[in-house]
Amino acid sequence: MFAGPEKFREASAVAIATRRVPFTRTMGDKRVLNVNVGILGHIDSGKTSLARALSTHFSTASLDKHPQSTERGITLDLGFSSFMAPVPENLKHLPYDEIQFTLVDCPGHASLIKTVLGGAQIIDVMMLVVDVNKGIQTQTAECLVVGEITTSELLVVMNKTDMIEEASRADKIAKMTARLSNTFKATKFKECEMVPVAARPGGAVDMSAGGEPPVGVDALVERLMTRVERAHARRERRKKDAFLFAVDHCFPIKGQGTVLTGTVLSGKCAVGDVIELPNLKLEKKVKSMQMFKRPVQSCERGDRLGMCITQLDHNLMERGLVASPGSVPTFNAAVVTAEKIRFFKQTVGSKMRFHVTVGHATVMATAEFFGEVPADGAGETATVEDAERLLRAVSLAVSGSGGADDEAERVSFSYEREYKYCSVLETAGEVRKRDADAGEAGAADLAAASARAGDTPAFATWAVLVFDQPITCPEDSLYIASRFDADIHQNTCRLAFHGRLVRAIDLEKTPDGVRRIKAFKMKQREGTVERFVDERSVIGKGMFKKETDLGLFAGMRVVTDRGEAGAIDGGFGKSGKYKVYFSDGIAPRENGETTRLYLRFKRYVFDKEAKKMVQ
Repeated sequence: MFAGPEKFREASAVAIATRRVPFTRTMGDKRVLNVNVGILGHIDSGKTSLARALSTHFSTASLDKHPQSTERGITLDLGFSSFMAPVPENLKHLPYDEIQFTLVDCPGHASLIKTVLGGAQIIDVMMLVVDVNKGIQTQTAECLVVGEITTSELLVVMNKTDMIEEASRADKIAKMTARLSNTFKATKFKECEMVPVAARPGGAVDMSAGGEPPVGVDALVERLMTRVERAHARRERRKKDAFLFAVDHCFPIKGQGTVLTGTVLSGKCAVGDVIELPNLKLEKKVKSMQMFKRPVQSCERGDRLGMCITQLDHNLMERGLVASPGSVPTFNAAVVTAEKIRFFKQTVGSKMRFHVTVGHATVMATAEFFGEVPADGAGETATVEDAERLLRAVSLAVSGSGGADDEAERVSFSYEREYKYCSVLETAGEVRKRDADAGEAGAADLAAASARAGDTPAFATWAVLVFDQPITCPEDSLYIASRFDADIHQNTCRLAFHGRLVRAIDLEKTPDGVRRIKAFKMKQREGTVERFVDERSVIGKGMFKKETDLGLFAGMRVVTDRGEAGAIDGGFGKSGKYKVYFSDGIAPRENGETTRLYLRFKRYVFDKEAKKMVQ
C-alpha cells in the first residue's frame, strides 16, 4: 500500500503524509503538533476503512479490535489511530517539527450516538464520510448536527467511488457534489470542501489480501493540512488553562500499573506531576506517558496519549476525566447557555427531561429556560433581532473571545440581573415566525393572550439543568441535550439543544443556588369594583380566591380600565375581597357601569418557597 522510503523523500509534503513515516516524538527531541480528526458518518459508509487507509500507527482500541465489533462487523466504540506529516512550507512559521493527525473513528449506528457525542467533543477537524452512492442518510444528518456544534472545520469525504462504473463515475460524483452542496447551504458549512475517495477498492482489507491502493487519500490529506494553522490557533488560546484529560479507555499492564488513554483538552502535564481523578476523589502521580507506543515526557492540549499511574484499580474507571488537583467540581445542577438545534422538530419546553451529554458522560436532567429582559421593558416581547444579538453576545461572553466587549459583558450570567422565564426554547427561525404570526393576529391580542397564560413571549438564551445524579466536569464544558427515547427509525434528529456550562451548582452545599436566579413570569389578575367606600377607596372582588394570602399582595399597584392607579390596602372579609386605595381619587361610574381592576406583577419562578412577587 505504501511506497518505499526513497520515494517519499522526493514526494511532496502532502504525499508523504500518507506514508509510513516513523513516529519520532521521543524524549522531547521533536516538537509535534497534534490535530484530532473525527471520522463520522452513517453506518457502513466506510469510516473504518478510511482510517485504515490513512493511518500508520494504531492504538490498542483501533480498527474494530473490540471482539463484538469483529463479530458484528460494525464499529462499537471509539477507535484511535494516527499518521505523521512534515510541516509544509506555508506552515514553517509554526513552532513544530512534525504534524501528527490523530484519527477518531466514531461508530455510525444510531443506537451508539452517545459514544459519537463523546468522541466529537475532542476533535479539531471533522471528516463527514458519505457513501457517494447513497448520499445523506439518517445518521449522516445527525453527525452533521454534531459537527455544527463541536467544530468549525469540516471536510466531506465522498467514499466508495470505486463502486461506480468508470464511464459514469465523473458525472455521478459531480451530481452528488452539487446535491450535497445544496444540503450544506442550510448549515454553517456553506463552503465546505468535498473530496472523492475510494478507501478500500475491491473490498479487500489491504494489498496483502489482494486489495488495491486507496484512491484520493493524498488529496484528502492535502485538504487536512490547510486546517492545521487554525487548529494551532485554537490550541494556543487555551494553553494556559488547567490540565484536563478526557479518558476514553482504561486497562492494566502487569508490573507497570494502570493505563488511561485519552485526549488532552487543555493545559499541560509532565511525568512526575500529581493529577486528580475527580470522579474518584483520588490524587495520583504520573509514572510515564506514551503517544502511540512511543514514550514522551510531557503533553499539552490536543495530544492523544496513554498515561500510566500506579495503585489504581482499572475497574473503577472506564471513562471520565483526569485534571489538575482541585480544578474540576462535582455538582448536580448548573446554569447553562441554551440554543435549540433547528433540525429538532419537537417542542423543547421547560420542565421537560432530556439526556444531557457532557464529555463521555450522559445523565438525565430536567431543564427550565429563561432569557434576557428586553431593554424596553420587562413585559415586552423580544424580537428576532434581539434573539440573534443575544445569542452572539452570550457566545462571546462564555468563550471569552469577546474580550472587553460591552455587549458580551452585559449578557454574561449574574444573580443580580433579572431574566424572563420561558415556557419553551425556540430557534431564531421560530421566533421570526412567531413575530410574523403576531403581526397577522395583532400584537395587542397576542400580548393579552400571553398575559392570561402567564408567560409573555421571550427568547430563551439560558437554562437551569437539574441532574438526576451528580456530574463531574469543568465549567465552560460543552453539553448536548437529546431525546434518545425517540424511535431511531423515524428518521428524525434526536439532538434537541446545546450550549456551555456557565455556573456549576452543588445543591447540597448551596441549596439556594437555583432559588437566587431572578427569573420571573409576568402575571395579570383581573377583578371588578363591588362597591365604592368613598371617593378614594373601593372594595374589589373576583381577583383572588378566598384562601389566598392577601398579605402577599398588600401595597401592590392596581389600575382601573380608565387608567386610575391605586394600591391594595389589604383584605376585606374572608371571601377573597380586598380594599383598594386611590390617592388621587376614583370616579364612580354612571348607570351602574362596572369598573374593572387590573393587577400586574412579576412572580419569581425558582424561589418556590418564598413565593416572591414584585412589581
